Amino acid sequence: MTKELLSGNDAVAEGVRLARAEVVAAYPITPQTTIVERLAEMVARHELAAEYIPVESEHSAMAASIGASLTGARAFTATSSQGLALMHEMLHWASGQRVPVVMANVNRALAPPWNIWVDHSDSMAQRDTGWIQLYAETNEEALASVLQAYRVAEDPEVLLPAMVMLDAFVLSHTYMPVDVPSQAAVDSFLPRYQPVARVEPGSMQLFGSFSPPDLTFMEFRRDTALAMDRARQKLLQAGKDYARLVGGEPLGLIDEYRTEDAEIVLLALGSLAAAARDTVDEFRRNGQKVGLARLRSFRPFPEEEIRSLGRKAHSVVVVERAHSFGSGGPVATEVRSALLGLPSPPAVASYIAGLGGREVTPKHLGALVERATKKETPREAWVGVKELVA
Repeated sequence: MTKELLSGNDAVAEGVRLARAEVVAAYPITPQTTIVERLAEMVARHELAAEYIPVESEHSAMAASIGASLTGARAFTATSSQGLALMHEMLHWASGQRVPVVMANVNRALAPPWNIWVDHSDSMAQRDTGWIQLYAETNEEALASVLQAYRVAEDPEVLLPAMVMLDAFVLSHTYMPVDVPSQAAVDSFLPRYQPVARVEPGSMQLFGSFSPPDLTFMEFRRDTALAMDRARQKLLQAGKDYARLVGGEPLGLIDEYRTEDAEIVLLALGSLAAAARDTVDEFRRNGQKVGLARLRSFRPFPEEEIRSLGRKAHSVVVVERAHSFGSGGPVATEVRSALLGLPSPPAVASYIAGLGGREVTPKHLGALVERATKKETPREAWVGVKELVA
């Protein structure tokens, strides 16, 4: 184990190197570009024995990754925002063909208007494509999540693609101390990919072939759903095994902070959790029972963990960097659904904050907790929005 000062993008690239990825399909887009640039340098210096494929678009990057995975190679790509949107069709092909591609997505707002700062709308828009989705809070977690994503995605009982999210600039271009595990340790945690089936010369195989309504289409979809369900326990086990390898607390589906007796729970994703921890500490110093649940896995959604929190708290305050038009905050919507059926479910307040990189501070979050102490639980409220002149 060594400690290095790495940006979030550098940490992802280190994770890919340690995973011994064999194919990297690369197309640049701000603020992801330095991930594939660093990987290109690793390949050029023979630090990573991989085929580096510069493609003409993000759609092609995913197509190349799927093709590589179907031949039995460990494949990786990275993108952001409009690039992820352009991949949308191929994301369904990846999950439908059950290829364990791993992709880093540097969360950035979708245009228009043009914006290059953090926003989770890009990945939330892909939540129904059949991909495992992990959101990192720190650069070290970004590295660990890449390795754990490969471990779970390639498990024969899962075989689903996985995307690791990190916040634009807040993580991608900010440097933090990162514990980098040794290659030997990673090799023991993540063995070489052993595909269940693959394309081979001289062998006839069908991948993603035609399926009429009365044959196997629904069965394929059901099997994908069951695989995503199995990924829950696989992620928990991977987190425990990785922690035993490198030390520290296991990464699960949810990271809880001071929730044991919490009456009000803040729920956030990604780097927002850092400000939320400061908010929790301030309320605790004043004797108020506030805790934090940092959602790490959005797919699979940690329903049981949310229900466990709901049995203790009287209010859950969801703060998220995304909005589903006509519905509200996608995380808040799923939290409410998970809590249905509890004898006394907590009230769920939904706040949309920080879109397009707008700052969210402990002071902002503190005001939301204060509203919860007064039993104010808006179904949907926007934090810090200015009125536009028509």
